[in-house]
Amino acid sequence: QVQLVESGGGLVQPGGSLRLSCAASGSIFSINAMGWYRQAPGKERELVATITNVGSTNYADPVKGRFTISRDNAKNTVYLQMNSLELEDTAVYYCNAEIRSSKWAARSLIWGQGTLVTVSS
Repeated sequence: QVQLVESGGGLVQPGGSLRLSCAASGSIFSINAMGWYRQAPGKERELVATITNVGSTNYADPVKGRFTISRDNAKNTVYLQMNSLELEDTAVYYCNAEIRSSKWAARSLIWGQGTLVTVSS
């Protein structure tokens, strides 16, 4: 069984920085795309950023130029460096990954449990 575990959330002042991590563990044959999503109170979950297994990235407009997604394939881990944080970035951040558990298995989209980021003065 595969699971994703996020870490790095917390309370930060506007203009500050945080780095989120998301590590995949369990029976893993390969990981394709990985991504970060967020859900603010009373709102739907939205895309933050994605990264393919060869490092191609995509960002939502609100975070372009402030957030950076990266991954360490050897550690099955994806990161989200968040700089110049704004009040509107407050949300629960979720990672996901397209994972194959074996050579013959289909890809499954796995989600982490989420980590809370609060931007407040």
